[in-house]
Amino acid sequence: MHILNIGILAHVDAGKTSLTERLLFETGVIDRLGSVDEGSTQTDTGEIERRRGITIRTAVASFTLGDLRVNLVDTPGHADFVAEVERALGVLDGAVLVVSAVEGVQPHTRVLMKTLRKVRLPTLIFVNKIDRTGAREREVLADIRRRLSPYSVALNTVRDIGCAAATTHGLPAERVEEAAEVLAERDDDLLESLVDGKIPDLEQVRAVLARHCADGVAHPILYGSAITGQGVGDLLDAIAGMLPPVHRPDADDDRPGTATVFAIKRAPSGEKAAYLRVRAGVLRPREHLTFHRARHQGGAYDGRLTALTVAGAPGQRQAMAGDIAKVWGVPEIRVGDHVGEPPPADRGRHFSPPSLETVVRPRVPGHEPLLHAALLTLAEQDPLIATRTLAGGETSVLLYGEVQKEVIGETLAREFGVEAVFEPSRPVYFERPSGTGEAVEEMRNGPGEFMATVGLRVEPAAPGSGVGYRLEVDLGSLPLAFHRAIEESVRLALRDGPHGWPVTDVMVTLTRTGYDAPVTVAADFRGRTPTVLMQALRRAGTTVYEPCHRFEVEVPLETFSAITGALAALGGEFDGTVRRDDTWVITGELPAAVVHEFEQRLPGLSHGEGAWWSEPAGDRPTR
Repeated sequence: MHILNIGILAHVDAGKTSLTERLLFETGVIDRLGSVDEGSTQTDTGEIERRRGITIRTAVASFTLGDLRVNLVDTPGHADFVAEVERALGVLDGAVLVVSAVEGVQPHTRVLMKTLRKVRLPTLIFVNKIDRTGAREREVLADIRRRLSPYSVALNTVRDIGCAAATTHGLPAERVEEAAEVLAERDDDLLESLVDGKIPDLEQVRAVLARHCADGVAHPILYGSAITGQGVGDLLDAIAGMLPPVHRPDADDDRPGTATVFAIKRAPSGEKAAYLRVRAGVLRPREHLTFHRARHQGGAYDGRLTALTVAGAPGQRQAMAGDIAKVWGVPEIRVGDHVGEPPPADRGRHFSPPSLETVVRPRVPGHEPLLHAALLTLAEQDPLIATRTLAGGETSVLLYGEVQKEVIGETLAREFGVEAVFEPSRPVYFERPSGTGEAVEEMRNGPGEFMATVGLRVEPAAPGSGVGYRLEVDLGSLPLAFHRAIEESVRLALRDGPHGWPVTDVMVTLTRTGYDAPVTVAADFRGRTPTVLMQALRRAGTTVYEPCHRFEVEVPLETFSAITGALAALGGEFDGTVRRDDTWVITGELPAAVVHEFEQRLPGLSHGEGAWWSEPAGDRPTR
């Protein structure tokens, strides 16, 4: 049996969870369709998910198509929970992007497709809600080709679209020829056939489309309805025929397993379970494994699996390449950890990090330790729920948006019994070194002194590179425990620069060391390093930057001046204006701090006809 791990991705309310439910129903996994409105779906199992009707945590369900086992990963659609999508991308073999036939291509849909194309993940597009009033076929196809992918090809068509009785059908001959012409721009053999006057049939077009879909450059489109089931059979055929599965290893493969942790779940009892995607080899219950984490987060640790189940194969005793496994027994395990060495070609980060933060405190004085412990537990499930201690002892939490803040508050109250109070969200600023600075402090014996010599140099690094650390001293000049203490202290101290914001895009070089063998301990280096680092940073100087959003807004012709004036007043910078029929499309950059304010003003400025899209992208020095 082959394995295929696919993700269902969409803008919120496009019908993603309903489609997941329909796929499970059509393949016989469930005998009754659940409802998002009733909170009875298979994948939205959390109390908050059921009540709000949105997906918050990634969930896994499985079904079979012949000899193909499909593990279906249902991811959040709301942009505030894009970190969940981020983690899922690293374990997927393909994706289904859901687009509403009524609303068409929405802002978050564009962000998702941009990322899918960037990593060249084979992707199908399912145009949902053909049975809803206002649904469109040809207009949405044109919108997809213009905004998502020019090489998108419809594999079915719709009759009576926009009515409850809407049905899907095969392509007529003229639509097959149109599909061939679209694909010919990417396929020389197909182009040659068309030039010679040979019109390929549907099977030939599907074969070419499957090949380019597997490469992540062309995208099959299927129309349908998750509610009525129309077109879902066509989608299942495309999943089996267009997305490349993982070829299973031999049953006697005895190589040590390698895997990636992409989700953490806790039972009401507090028991922790982890979901892993196995990349190679075999994982077995009760075996001892080495887990790897980013070095600055703790390096490697050992663990023993007490239990293991395989998604879609409850009777399978071991997990092999391509499997998604749920494991228990490793209390230290966190999202992003790897069993065995990390993959050599890590896809890295695809979405921008959170650009907002909020100060959080317990409603009841004295519950600070409970709040801190609860936030640490949430961070195991979502590493981007990062916290930092501010001057004065307050705690801040990083956020993607206001809905995420509301969900964190509800989770703290419901699952941990801690009522939290959040301050208004503010942008996350950060610092970059303006130049190069060095500092050295020698070891000194005496009360309150540290028996350690540390010299550091800081200098600017490439934008987006984060924090770099290197040695200009011999590795053998210190015991390894002392080297680790210095590097960990450097990374920890850079969370608060001279202006109080995290420092990034910096290279820190250890230039000098010294210690007294009988006396010095690692704590001496941990105590001295932050002081030396701050001295070097002050000598280098740092500049504070504010996060920005890349935006595109489409507005009626007569509102152009009002829109551009409002954007300019908020600090917007323009780099493009294009006229399309009776609208202007304006593109540029806007500080993240004022994006929400402009979105609220847009309906009034554009007579209710403005369309806004933005995503975190880039930064600029604060004025």
